[in-house]
Amino acid sequence: MRRNVRWRYLALRVDAEELFTSKELMDTIWGSVSKLYGEYGASRTGLALIDYDVEEKFVIIRATHTSLENVRTAIASITKIGNKPAAIHLLAVSGTIKALLKKTRH
Repeated sequence: MRRNVRWRYLALRVDAEELFTSKELMDTIWGSVSKLYGEYGASRTGLALIDYDVEEKFVIIRATHTSLENVRTAIASITKIGNKPAAIHLLAVSGTIKALLKKTRH
């Protein structure tokens, strides 16, 4: 019998002068998680892109609750997206998207 996975939703802000595609952004996040925790650790995060507003540079991603600290650490270590300087800041974490949007007022 498999237990239900408990998800956490993270609101992020991309701090960069450039605009990035969702693929570039997620490749960078996955790369950072893989670099810090290996492929096995990255596979346990259940990382997924939920929403990405390119103009506002606002991102919502999903991760398992057990891997939340690992994902937060990996995101904090990002200094480049592609070869362009960038930082990703964590705005809020929540168990539902509705509560997350309320916390960030989006």
